[in-house]
Amino acid sequence: MAATPDVPLQTRVVDDKSPICIPFILSRLAAYQQQHAHEANPRPFIVGLNGVQGVGKTTLVRALATALQEGEGLSTLVVSIDDFYLTHADQLALAAKHPDNALVQCRGEPGTHDIPLLTTFLTTLQTALTSPNPTPIPIPQYDKSAFSGLGDRLPPSQWPSTSPTNPPRVLILEGWCVGFRPLSPAAVEAKWRSGGTRTLHKHTLEHLLFVNEQLGAYADLLVGSSSNAFIHIDAEDTEYVYAWRAEQEAQLRRERGADAAMSEAQLVKFVDAYYPAYELYTDGVRRGIFRPEDTDTDTETDSGNNGAKAGCQLRLVVGRGREVVDSMVI
Repeated sequence: MAATPDVPLQTRVVDDKSPICIPFILSRLAAYQQQHAHEANPRPFIVGLNGVQGVGKTTLVRALATALQEGEGLSTLVVSIDDFYLTHADQLALAAKHPDNALVQCRGEPGTHDIPLLTTFLTTLQTALTSPNPTPIPIPQYDKSAFSGLGDRLPPSQWPSTSPTNPPRVLILEGWCVGFRPLSPAAVEAKWRSGGTRTLHKHTLEHLLFVNEQLGAYADLLVGSSSNAFIHIDAEDTEYVYAWRAEQEAQLRRERGADAAMSEAQLVKFVDAYYPAYELYTDGVRRGIFRPEDTDTDTETDSGNNGAKAGCQLRLVVGRGREVVDSMVI
């Protein structure tokens, strides 16, 4: 099916993805359960999920969680990396510390998440769930509508918790940068110097290298070593993200009022802050996050090079209306 460039902005998110994703997850889960059959309380089966802003990640993970819980009897917890952004105050402090770096003036790029909080949460969750007597684990929450769309973390008193009587056996960790892996400084510079990019040329090499360095702290949490399966919702054209984000803001404006959403100028500035990471790291996700590191060359590799985790990544390519136009397991 070809992409449709003139799809209206308020196009419906089509759930043609979960019928492809569920069999993939179940096949990987079966292999995982066989591998850990001797353990009384194995850690949760972890599914990483990556997709650009507005591609329909939230809609998809809700459908996946429902299908796994109601159809397969598997308690499923969905966690978004968006809930681990810095607090509004900490984000302002980061921006003030690097006033010339436009990439960290608002939430988005690597470096604007609270990685210690995410590390503690994931470690505590896995430790608690492998215990014979699981305890409830608070799940951080982030309000994107706070401060006129700039966002802020909710106070801990408003965080939900996992159920000690029905602990999750499947954890879906979703986010726009889940699976991104830092490049070598030389590879970053090569991309920066190449023509044809939308946003890289708008930033200094120093600022791009700063973000790349911050991404290093994410690698162990968000790349293949922590995931048992990975789903990549890719776009035929990454620039669709601008229109998709505009749709999200329009919906937020209708639901919560004008002050809860960003203006058009704020929106473009906001997405522009994310876009360099798409240009730097998306190719690596497309090749497969479980592949051996080959970041210095940053060239296409054979999908058979994924070693022991070959077949653990599903890639779906979607068109302008978010409809699936291609899929492959790598």
